Amino acid sequence: MTITRGERPAHESAENQELARTLQRDLARDLDGEVQFDDYTRQLFARDASMYAITPLGVVFPRNADDVAAAVAAAAAHQVSVVPRGAGTSLAGQTVGPGLVLDLSRYMNNIVELDAGSGTALVEAGVVQDQLNRAASPWGLMFGPDTSTSNRATIGGMIGNNSAGSGSVRHGMTIDHVRELDVVLSDASRVLLDRVDEATRADRATRPTLEGALYRELPEIVRANYAAIADGFPAHWRRACGYRLDRLAREDTVFDLAKFVVGSEGTLAVATSALVDLVPKPSRTVIAVGHFTSVAGAIDATQDALACDPAAVELMDRTILDLSRRKIEYASLGDLLNGDPEALLFVSFSGDDEAELLGQLKRLTGMWSRNGHGYHTLRAVTPAQQASLLKVRKAGLGLLMAASEGTRRPLAFVEDTAVDPIHLTEYTRRFKEVLDRHEMTAGFYGHCSVGCLHIRPYLDLTDPADVVKMRSVAVEIKDLVAEYGGVNSSEHGDGLARSEFNREIFGDALYEAMRQVKRLFDPDNVLNPGKIVDAPSMTDNLRDAALPPAEPLRTRLSFEVIGAGAGSADGTGAMRAAADRCMNIGLCRKSGSGTMCPSYMATRKEEDSTRGRAAALVKALSEPDPRAALGDERLHEVLDLCLMCKACKSECPLGVDMATLKSEALSHHHDIHGVPLRSRLFGSIRFLNRLGSATAPLSNLPGRISLVRRLMDRTVGIAPARPLPVFVRQNLTRWFRRRKNTTHPITQGTVTYLADSFTTFTEPDIGRAAVQLLERAGWDVRLESGVCCGRSSLSKGLVDDAKNKARHLADTLSKATEAGSPVVGCEPSCLMTLRDEHLSLLPDDPAVKDIAGRVRQVEELLVEAIDDGRLRPREDSWLAGRTLVYHGHCHQKAEVGTAATVALLNRIPGVSVVELDAGCCGMAGSFGFESEHYDVSMTVGEDRLFPAITAEPAETVVVATGVSCRQQIFHGTARDAWHPVQLLWEAVASE
Repeated sequence: MTITRGERPAHESAENQELARTLQRDLARDLDGEVQFDDYTRQLFARDASMYAITPLGVVFPRNADDVAAAVAAAAAHQVSVVPRGAGTSLAGQTVGPGLVLDLSRYMNNIVELDAGSGTALVEAGVVQDQLNRAASPWGLMFGPDTSTSNRATIGGMIGNNSAGSGSVRHGMTIDHVRELDVVLSDASRVLLDRVDEATRADRATRPTLEGALYRELPEIVRANYAAIADGFPAHWRRACGYRLDRLAREDTVFDLAKFVVGSEGTLAVATSALVDLVPKPSRTVIAVGHFTSVAGAIDATQDALACDPAAVELMDRTILDLSRRKIEYASLGDLLNGDPEALLFVSFSGDDEAELLGQLKRLTGMWSRNGHGYHTLRAVTPAQQASLLKVRKAGLGLLMAASEGTRRPLAFVEDTAVDPIHLTEYTRRFKEVLDRHEMTAGFYGHCSVGCLHIRPYLDLTDPADVVKMRSVAVEIKDLVAEYGGVNSSEHGDGLARSEFNREIFGDALYEAMRQVKRLFDPDNVLNPGKIVDAPSMTDNLRDAALPPAEPLRTRLSFEVIGAGAGSADGTGAMRAAADRCMNIGLCRKSGSGTMCPSYMATRKEEDSTRGRAAALVKALSEPDPRAALGDERLHEVLDLCLMCKACKSECPLGVDMATLKSEALSHHHDIHGVPLRSRLFGSIRFLNRLGSATAPLSNLPGRISLVRRLMDRTVGIAPARPLPVFVRQNLTRWFRRRKNTTHPITQGTVTYLADSFTTFTEPDIGRAAVQLLERAGWDVRLESGVCCGRSSLSKGLVDDAKNKARHLADTLSKATEAGSPVVGCEPSCLMTLRDEHLSLLPDDPAVKDIAGRVRQVEELLVEAIDDGRLRPREDSWLAGRTLVYHGHCHQKAEVGTAATVALLNRIPGVSVVELDAGCCGMAGSFGFESEHYDVSMTVGEDRLFPAITAEPAETVVVATGVSCRQQIFHGTARDAWHPVQLLWEAVASE
């Protein structure tokens, strides 16, 4: 078992510190899993995706159900509560508490059995919904509830919440798909909860155990409160609130404790595994996207949609649409829309009969046209047409959160109500009247098919007046939804946000019955207390209100540039605000798609996710001396595996730029502890590469001598298994200086080619191809080869050095080039530094701003040249008939996207281009060379990239824009990767 040690905060009571030490010791003795009680880990688990924060006593990462039982037993023995947790994406505060957090996601994530014949799966609690769906897909099956967080939400968390999603109009809620649960009860006993007949229930009721008591006394609670149960539950079926006594009351001949526990938020039992039903996965989906001039108009069209038997009906208002246009990740949606709609209504039809689906779509568009609903309907029939639509639809929460300004955020407290869809238009109108009366703005999106809209008003909970306003609105909406027979919690649960209202919602009699249920299951109040019954006020434990004012900290980088939204001229609060933009929605915990977060994909550790690092930085930057806190070694353990890929800048809906935050944090660590030799070496990479090229081929010998490699490992920490770059004596600068002048006419003006610190000396063929292509396209090429961009220095926290290099390069380019002339390059990490990091380093430097605005991808200029006829790739090149598989560079994807590169490759005659969704390659510049990071680097590559390439036949051409990517691909697959300009040169040059 592993223990992470660390100091407890000095302000913590001696009694609490002794309790923590004793409990930690007992857990270490009894568990196989990991135990972490250090202050940073506790901070990471103090938050979920809600507006709440409660620091736990410690965190356990159980490896199996026996570990869970042992943890519950130890906690109970010390009168410490237990908080079960999956992905920590709860929106109402279900997974935060002051006791012992059980993170069931790190190790308990195995699909034990998938039985296609019976349509069931036995899964551990930490299995992610998309993970289960990928495993079930080959058998034409899937898990019915379709949450927007399916790429990180765990089945255990969905059971705790009774989650639903966009498809609930057809597939219902999680409760409808659970057959059996393996659970740990509050006395640490392990039991199986399932559906039993009366005889079996009576037999189990004879057992002298807590399990026996459940089977004896729960039926009595139901019988004694039958009238309250019949009258007290809201009329609307879509319920994720209270304890489901109604489920027990309506079944006369069976007794199903498995379904009863669903939605209990870990307050009755800790689910360790579940047998769940799977449903047929439709082979086809078609989507109608109605365009409307108002939200009300879109909601009015819902009844027509429901009449056509849809799989889902989803609303998205202008707020979400406008936010999607600002993010590279989602901007393609704008190209599909007609005009400038105030709202969209997505209506999906799913099944196996395409003609039937198209008939449903036709029927709907006809009804909308006859009834005057909307001004345009987009028909998305193919997966390619649907991709952008579905991506934005699932990102509604994150996009809304992206509009946060400092601590003014769109908050989840009235976002989960639901009414019968027939009342939705009127209900929404009155809901908006409440918001208008309180002068609140909000985004509207959600599931019109089931009457559930996720409406999140913007509030600043550091302002006491806004806290009062929030509670007033919560009370008014609670009463409003009751008028329509609706529910206050329809899929996000009660948690800390809504539990305090449950007595009013259910009535005294039913609420007291629920309190009896809690006492029966958990007499000592061990399991996640304060949720569903006996809850604190919704205004207690607010995350933002509890954060102390940030102390002054002068930073080297400008965090206003990266969207901190707060901070003063002396740096007070700016860096913390940049980290605190994270609202813990957990998209950085996804796997199987996208790039963020590669280290989490490799380790499955919360501290290796973007949100984990952001929480650690918020803690450090909230200390009385933030400068000293940034030198903390435990903090830098948390930051260490950040590859600085920058995927979080684009894929995180809130744009948390961890690469920039890490650079700043490293610089302060260096101030306190000094700069390591290896960091100085990598920061001087241009000088070293130039020296290596000048002394080639002798400079390549050390990389082949095992004794030298072992010495490099011991002295500077360069991994001996990692091949070193091969230096080329005839580098790009030397070639450019010695070659003959071009004979091609200059028609386009002057372009500056940035001779980067890597390909210039190790892959000069790339630069030569780019220069010659640009010249053939009519450009006069100027080579900038004397100055480093500072990218390597920045990655090692040498921010002052990077700033000097940025200033020098910007001044050089500004003075030596024509105003407005483009600056291009072939290495994305270097080129993108000019338009991103240089602005953070020198935000007020006019030369930096000028050059940043002139940076273009070389692919853009070449595509224009081909389209204008200035470049003519040959039809008969050796590439004709080949498949090109392309892996994009992380910085390129984060800053500008890969569209220009894909467009260039597609203009090579006769090729078929496939862009891989393979994440980060894992190399990340110097990261993959470092001994302690080598294994993680390879694990990242082995996740998706290596398998995707090795699956390709030998004749497939592998393409990658980044030098690190090409190095990693060769090391991991023994396949050479080409830069796109090399392939275009192959297709253009005469034989």
